[in-house]
Amino acid sequence: MNKIEKLIQNYERFASLKWETGIAGPQRVWFAVYSKSEERRLRAKVGEFEIATKRHGHGWVLCDLTRSFAEWMAAQEYRESYFADPENLDLALSEFRAHTADKLTACLTSAQADPNAVVAVLGVGSLFGFLFVSDLIKKVEASIRGRLMVFFPGEFENNNYRLLDARDGWNYLAVPITAHNGEMV
Repeated sequence: MNKIEKLIQNYERFASLKWETGIAGPQRVWFAVYSKSEERRLRAKVGEFEIATKRHGHGWVLCDLTRSFAEWMAAQEYRESYFADPENLDLALSEFRAHTADKLTACLTSAQADPNAVVAVLGVGSLFGFLFVSDLIKKVEASIRGRLMVFFPGEFENNNYRLLDARDGWNYLAVPITAHNGEMV
């Protein structure tokens, strides 16, 4: 069994548990942590996470943020000036962060994202350098009704998450789901 299959197996254990109600948004967040080198394999298996979720009577909403920056940039009036002088982009990145938070909030508040559903976020690696995942989660946590599961290409060690193994880790309240030893962490 490869690491992604073990991750799916461990994820299913979380999906099968009775979910507590009345807990705060940050306590409703799960991070499915996997090696950045496994990104393509994970993307090929996303449907298996959905099947595992539905097998236990929960809804599934996939929110893919992979193309968020490209779509946002394509809509910018001054995009050519950003390409000519990338330092100009620094001022506009707050707009991109708000745009991304709005996109995720729309997924979290959609009709399908009821209190019995998992909203799965794919593509956070593509946000690297533009925003911090921890900041994004904090902006949307009040909108989480069921569970928010973030596919997280990086590391979880000593209660710290490191996106793409590149940024200094941060401590977040999310529940980590890993493939380590076939056990839940």
